[in-house]
Amino acid sequence: MGGLIIKGGRVVDPASGMDSIADVAIENGRIAAVGPDLGEGERVIDAAGLVVAPGFIDLHAHGQSIPADRMQAFDGVTTTLDLEAGVMPVASWYRRQAEQGRVLNYGASTNWAFARIASMVGTNEESSLEAFGRAMRDRRWIENVATEGEVQGILDRIDEGLREGGIGIGILNAYAPGAGVQELTSVCQLAKRHEVPTFTHVAYMSRIDPESAAEAYIRLIGYAGATGAHMHICHFNSSSKTDIARCYEIVRKAQQQGLPITVEAYPYGTGSTVLAAAFFSDPLFEARNGTNYDSVQRVTDGHRFRDRTELLAAQAEDPSTMVLWHVLDTENNSHHRDLLDMAVLFPEGAIASDAMPWSMPDGSTYTGESWPLPAEATSHPRSAGCFTRFLRHWVREREAIPLIEGIRKCALIPAQILEASTPAMAGKGRLTPGADADVVVFDYATLTDRAEFTAMNRPAEGVRHLLVSGEPVIADGVLDTAARPGRPVRRPAGGR
Repeated sequence: MGGLIIKGGRVVDPASGMDSIADVAIENGRIAAVGPDLGEGERVIDAAGLVVAPGFIDLHAHGQSIPADRMQAFDGVTTTLDLEAGVMPVASWYRRQAEQGRVLNYGASTNWAFARIASMVGTNEESSLEAFGRAMRDRRWIENVATEGEVQGILDRIDEGLREGGIGIGILNAYAPGAGVQELTSVCQLAKRHEVPTFTHVAYMSRIDPESAAEAYIRLIGYAGATGAHMHICHFNSSSKTDIARCYEIVRKAQQQGLPITVEAYPYGTGSTVLAAAFFSDPLFEARNGTNYDSVQRVTDGHRFRDRTELLAAQAEDPSTMVLWHVLDTENNSHHRDLLDMAVLFPEGAIASDAMPWSMPDGSTYTGESWPLPAEATSHPRSAGCFTRFLRHWVREREAIPLIEGIRKCALIPAQILEASTPAMAGKGRLTPGADADVVVFDYATLTDRAEFTAMNRPAEGVRHLLVSGEPVIADGVLDTAARPGRPVRRPAGGR
């Protein structure tokens, strides 16, 4: 048959349950057939000894740029979505991505935080990490309950973003903990009217009441029950901090009662955010989180803060500074390792990276064309090696779950979380005939993350081929720096 044939690989497709040696035929950007001895194509990839799987889908990737795409390609990702934060305005963001071209499939939700900033402060900057940092200098949108008029302004802006194709609503509740329950109930009611998910960074992350992570999950469960909205929990590990066991029990019980709640996690005990985040300003930061200020580390130079005074001074000077937050010591603490296991192996939970943009020493975001990335570019190791780390450590080395289940958490489950509201996702995360030809071919024996906190921009190893809509991005382990096959993932314009 014509087109491309991936020959003789171990085809692992969670959608069909297939895990056997077979060929995969690709024509016109889609899977044409899967089975033994499909013959020769116009192009052939010899996959003998390699795994052939649906490309991984990252629900939580803030990079959204060509350099970020390239790093994620070596992590096996073919679709990268910014859903926890999202963007605003939605239409112009999609237009810019199409104009510049993207390596991977891309998409975003509509950004509740920027709707709040615009409605409550009057600032109408397009969403970006830098604009987010600037907005944090005016704390009204962070700390205040919105008036009825402001709530209506928030809802109108979100509604517009959904009608422009936004994939649900990104709710950065932890960054605006002053938002009232009435406002967030209205936001969730809007999500339900459009039949789209919300993607929530829960309001609180402390291990002690009041304003504990447990309280935040109870609120989220209440929104699901009271409105019927699909509530997706972002980075369950870092949101739950050292209280993962208690939070796990709360969320699992709610799911078992049929509430529309889904979960994602990334395979690290260290989080990443901007220095201006409200939780760093809490006078009880150490008691509430079980960590000292030296757990907060500046990305650009590795500096760990000594005390609250130093942190607040740096926060005032440059609120958009990227920092790491070392919460779980999985190297030396077996209990912390068990807690991370609970998050990463959460039943029906997705793996999602929370990949951050790549930053230069002056704090600017790197969006250039250099490959490899500049030596001084920093981010978080998960921006380079999230899915490969999960498959290496939990699947191959520890055999905590079989490979087909590991692939399901990286590809099929993320697609299923979105496909009811975003029809384009029904063709992703699968190797069945008719599905999009987003395919990763990797050497399971050598697949590994290489990024470390002292060397964050090392690409992962083991991905031999990566196809996006049937077009090669990586071939024989080499990146095609001219490749721009990424396509938009968005809901139909006009919404519901």
